[in-house]
Amino acid sequence: MKATLIIFNNYIFEEEVKMDFDKTMNFKVENENNVKYKEVLKEVYKALEEKGYNPVNQIVGYILSGDPTYITSHNDARNIIRKVERDELLEKMVKFYIGIEE
Repeated sequence: MKATLIIFNNYIFEEEVKMDFDKTMNFKVENENNVKYKEVLKEVYKALEEKGYNPVNQIVGYILSGDPTYITSHNDARNIIRKVERDELLEKMVKFYIGIEE
């Protein structure tokens, strides 16, 4: 099978021409900016808490759906969280959770 590399929005996808469900697709996140993910989450968490929301539930809702209305606009939290890509944020969270932080 022939593989094709696709670069889209700083992400590299390796795509096989024929769909082969016995193979695993390769997904690699290329992080070019040094956004402070922890600080972004803390700021958004604080803004959600101040408005009386359950911050964890709201952030999870945003990450899963991509819908920015899960995040309050209080203290510019909605714009702050949109400065980072959801998949990059999730990648950082998984790495932190399993103990392989960068």
